[in-house]
Amino acid sequence: MLLVFGSINADMLFSVDTLPRPGETVLCPGYKLAAGGKGANQAAAAAKVGADVHMIGHLGKDSFGDFARDVMTEAGVNCDGLALSNQATAIAVIGVDQAAENQIIVASGANLDTHPDQVSHELFGAGATILCQNEIRPEATFELLKRAKAGGSRTILNLAPAMAIEPDDTKSIDVLIVNELEAAMALRQKTIGDDPLVFAREASQVLGATVVITLGAEGAIAASPGGCFRAASLQIDPIDTTGAGDAFVGIFAAALDNGDDLRSALQKASVGAGLACTGLGAQTSQPSLVEIETHLDKVNVQPVNR
Repeated sequence: MLLVFGSINADMLFSVDTLPRPGETVLCPGYKLAAGGKGANQAAAAAKVGADVHMIGHLGKDSFGDFARDVMTEAGVNCDGLALSNQATAIAVIGVDQAAENQIIVASGANLDTHPDQVSHELFGAGATILCQNEIRPEATFELLKRAKAGGSRTILNLAPAMAIEPDDTKSIDVLIVNELEAAMALRQKTIGDDPLVFAREASQVLGATVVITLGAEGAIAASPGGCFRAASLQIDPIDTTGAGDAFVGIFAAALDNGDDLRSALQKASVGAGLACTGLGAQTSQPSLVEIETHLDKVNVQPVNR
């Protein structure tokens, strides 16, 4: 079982020629409403590749909340753990330009009500994987990770948006997934240096966890006590990169929960992240397991010994 504890949004997507500069107004013909939020995105991505996914979070008592729940349910996510808030469902406003770059503003709303008490201790155990992000209150996230770790579950944290990890919180993380900026901030450094693999290996030793760093078009790397791997990226013509990171995380978590080793999980996640860039919207562009398996031979994953 993969339990996802985190954020749920309704995304308003605006396709523009160029992203606005400070003080600038940019016009476009219309917008698209899509389901989003890092928690929901990752839950949907995992469910679409066959994981048994349970989503824990909050929605507002509004049409956006109904929409977000319906999309997750259609993806195969168990939504029985969702609660209703007196605050509005979270909204993200996303601008995407012709180069597939984006700007995002999020109003957290109901996400701020999500609390560890929503998760029964009976759900923890050796057969459970707990996946968290950083779009709800950090104190709620780390409290749940500590409870899950104590209960015998595998714990995965996607530290996005970025923040520093307190030393006491590192003990509750089995797998940390970050991009380059998030990796540096997690360990209170300005940058990760010239070689992300060296940083990942050192971070893995410091945290006592598997550390995965996503590198965009350069692929991804993973370091753990059992070995280090570098994965290439899937060569595609990107349309929208908004949901690529969440697709990577959800697919990676699903693979581990399904019993894949680190190398296999990294390969599937790298392929899935690339495929997610070929459509508009975070959840609407996520691939199935069949689509991922069709492209596995196009992404090379190599062990790295140095």
